Amino acid sequence: MSTIWQDLTGQDEALDVVRTAAAAAHSGDGGPSAMTHSWLITGPPGSGRSNLAYAFAAALLGDGTPEGDEVTRRLVQARTHPDLAVLATDRVIISIEEVRKLVSSSQYSPSVSRYRVMVIEDADRMTERTSNLLLKALEEPPPRTVWILCAPSEADLLPTIRSRVRTVRLRVPRTADVARLLAQRDGVPAELAEAAAREAQSHIGMAHRLATDEQARARRTETLDLVLGLRTVQQAVLGAGRLVEIAGEDAKAISDQRDAEERAATLRSLGVEPGGTIPPALRGQIKQLEDDQKRRATRSLRDGIDRILVDLLSLFRDILLVQLGSDLEQVNAAAARAIAEVAGSTDPARTLTAMDAVATARRRIEANVPPALALEAMLVAAIRKAV
Repeated sequence: MSTIWQDLTGQDEALDVVRTAAAAAHSGDGGPSAMTHSWLITGPPGSGRSNLAYAFAAALLGDGTPEGDEVTRRLVQARTHPDLAVLATDRVIISIEEVRKLVSSSQYSPSVSRYRVMVIEDADRMTERTSNLLLKALEEPPPRTVWILCAPSEADLLPTIRSRVRTVRLRVPRTADVARLLAQRDGVPAELAEAAAREAQSHIGMAHRLATDEQARARRTETLDLVLGLRTVQQAVLGAGRLVEIAGEDAKAISDQRDAEERAATLRSLGVEPGGTIPPALRGQIKQLEDDQKRRATRSLRDGIDRILVDLLSLFRDILLVQLGSDLEQVNAAAARAIAEVAGSTDPARTLTAMDAVATARRRIEANVPPALALEAMLVAAIRKAV
């Protein structure tokens, strides 16, 4: 498989669609159905939506073939290609100003490539007003501009947006496909790669973290052990606080290195030597970067808490499988003994109620209920119903 497509796994149908479109874009063959100027890539978290979007962009911006070229791939990967514009946010909502700037830049002609490619990650984070602004650009794009939107599902966008894009649907990759990717791309031992892929439930990014970061694996293990060991309401209340701490530690581990790299890159671009004094005229730009990083930290914490809740859903699912005598593979095979003990001390109805409590906590946190309160209510319900 070509270099630009190598990080995509288990998505053969989607790859066929975009590679055919890229080939038609460069050759002019294939008819109007092969290549369009507005695309929507959908799929569950971890399925590789943005990876496919940038691989497609590299193919369109490349040297005239759908396979792309190494120079273009690196420029796209670094988001520095002159004919690539990207809108990605770590905040809850994409602002209308961000979309207005992107729409304005979409009117420029390509400078070095045949196309100008506009990528919007998490397009589902646009409000209706913002979506309507984008709609005008999708209705009448310049002839050499291609839009690529990413969202979990078509239902997350306005019907008017959906009617003007061609949708490429990704599916959850198989565990074996993700494990194979980790082994081939990252050099992860086969057994560890398989365990990480299974515990991440085929979420490629999370599987990579679990396979390559020992501390991330330790935090996940602590989360499961904590819940499996709950026996009293007091333990549940204290456990909720510890889960928030674990999510914070995980979010900090993810963001610290990225923040440092961003700051160093910004200082270099401003001509400031490492360790040098920042001139007063440039401090506003550094302050803006720091504010953006703080907002991202808030979002990272919420994402970390949601990852914990997804892990807990998998835990109660495994308990339920044991209670029902199912031979389906457990997600958390490493905790099989403790899972069996809990499964024997309760019944399926109570386990289902505990799973409902986890789902309720996810909804409450999404509705801005303080995470500690939502997790406390969830664990108290779980301790009474399932453990």
